[in-house]
Amino acid sequence: MKGNGYICCPNYKILRDIIHLLPDNIANQIAAGEVIQRPGSAVKELLENAVDAGADEIKLIVTDAGKSLIQVIDNGKGMSETDARMAFERHATSKISRIDDLFQIKTMGFRGEALASIAAVARVELKTRRAEDPGGTYIEIENSEVLLQEPVAHNPGTSIAMKNLFFNVPARRNFLKSNTAELKNIMDEFTRVAMAFPQIFFSMYSNGQEVFHLEKGNLKQRLVQLLGNTYQTKLVPVLQDTDYLNISGFVGKPDAAKKTRGDQFLFVNSRFIKSAYLNHAISSAYSDLLPKDSFPMYALFIDLDPAQLDINVHPTKQEIKFEDEKIVYAFVQSAVKHALAQFSITPTLDFELDPRIEQLDAIRKPFTEEKQERTSASGLYQSFTQKGQAHFIEGSSNLANWKDFYEPEQIPVEQTVSNPVFKSEQLPGYDFSEMNLMQWNKTYIVFQHQDQLTVVHQQLAHERVLYESYVEAMTKKPISSQQSLFPATLELSPSDAALLEELLPELLDLGYQLEPFGKNTFVIQGTPADVLTGNEQRSIEQMLEQYKHFTSDLKYDKKEKLMRAMAFQHAVKPGMALSQKEMKHLMEQLYACQTPGSSPNGRPTQIRFGTEEMDRMFGK
Repeated sequence: MKGNGYICCPNYKILRDIIHLLPDNIANQIAAGEVIQRPGSAVKELLENAVDAGADEIKLIVTDAGKSLIQVIDNGKGMSETDARMAFERHATSKISRIDDLFQIKTMGFRGEALASIAAVARVELKTRRAEDPGGTYIEIENSEVLLQEPVAHNPGTSIAMKNLFFNVPARRNFLKSNTAELKNIMDEFTRVAMAFPQIFFSMYSNGQEVFHLEKGNLKQRLVQLLGNTYQTKLVPVLQDTDYLNISGFVGKPDAAKKTRGDQFLFVNSRFIKSAYLNHAISSAYSDLLPKDSFPMYALFIDLDPAQLDINVHPTKQEIKFEDEKIVYAFVQSAVKHALAQFSITPTLDFELDPRIEQLDAIRKPFTEEKQERTSASGLYQSFTQKGQAHFIEGSSNLANWKDFYEPEQIPVEQTVSNPVFKSEQLPGYDFSEMNLMQWNKTYIVFQHQDQLTVVHQQLAHERVLYESYVEAMTKKPISSQQSLFPATLELSPSDAALLEELLPELLDLGYQLEPFGKNTFVIQGTPADVLTGNEQRSIEQMLEQYKHFTSDLKYDKKEKLMRAMAFQHAVKPGMALSQKEMKHLMEQLYACQTPGSSPNGRPTQIRFGTEEMDRMFGK
């Protein structure tokens, strides 16, 4: 029997009802866990709100990697007194009034959860004013409760500051990562929003220092501002309009590929998304142009009817569903292929950015008429140049010879095996001075010792040698630095500059002497002896890329990741011919290591075959 909130059980025990409604502040904190997972999540929501407000100037201020303060100031349309208060209610929105509106969304935010979630886990101060109002509104909220609301003098637009993130949820605050990691996440979120709207001025300050200052401009200028000047001459424009969707943006030339996926940006209706499916479409367009462990750069924008997709499938709105994924895949893949092929025929100039573009080989050494005719005759080219052919994209074009359209710069192999790191003592029986070593396939070093045939992988062996030298440098004796007669300057993207500055003490032990020199710039005063003159900048840039490749492995600390990254970066690679002297030198170093049998990542450096094993292979 049930009544008056009690349940009468067969054994005559009376139990009270246990289901009840959560208080609003607790419900908001739980909802905040989905929307505001870390400082970067709040930055994303606040920046998108500023964009939706019609602002053309947006300023982001963070302190203590967003843990103490996140503030966004914009010159948008502002809010009335009533709207300012209503904005902090859950599911309060100005963008949806009926269910059909969900399928016509063209704004960034629409759920009405962001401000309510922020107010549940931080102390929030809001100042806002519409241009037509004589005065503005100030609201102070803590733990979802309005503490103060009063008139205030304020410029048209909105300023919202959230302080002491997760002050009332200490368990979640304890799960935040280091300031360096959280700041990088904030910079990533800032980069994605700023990239999508190059027509808006963006700036960002961290602990009082300006990190980004992005003037209004076109997309190419914005990409260079965000990702660094190295992309100024390495971007290929993508532009394709069809009756189903439009694709625009840029992809990187093959020689701009990196070891990490960091510089890959995909937007749908100006909203940054993550899609392994479309990433595969883009990567497959580079088939035969890139090695398997390299990733192309791209910043692509797909515009299509909102009714053709569902953006409401994930709280962060970074995952979406297309009504027809296959056709989007085909369009994206073909647009990228077409852009790369077209670039080889008719390269475009952007004189507003840098006149040095004229010096590119693609301009000074155009492709032959034979290559132009071969490209123009391809089915892929025809499908995009003939009217009404957009839907008749070839499903699997034969691009076996496509890489001939683009001839990347051949970097001369000048680096040799580095000088001996250890005063090595030969292991018993190994006298390489008397051996005749053979290099096979410019990858393996083969030699016979007594009744065994040994095959050594030259890169993995050199990685082991370098790694143990770096361990010694970190723990005992730092590697000596070769001073630069004419110090070079290194300009990086803001995120890479922040990462490099964090690594400066460890790099000093490894022979790199770097000094900050203004915004995102460093002076290279010295490098390890095995870094060739003129290769200093490239060496550091590639080392940073490899370091970022290792950052996903949580079991290694900063020093370990750096040593592994440098060992991989500086080791001789497959395809490099070695002389007898160089091979013997490398073998002497390898067999002087504490662990000569494996690389730092645990892969075998060598394989040995005895007489019995060889006989078994031949069935004897």
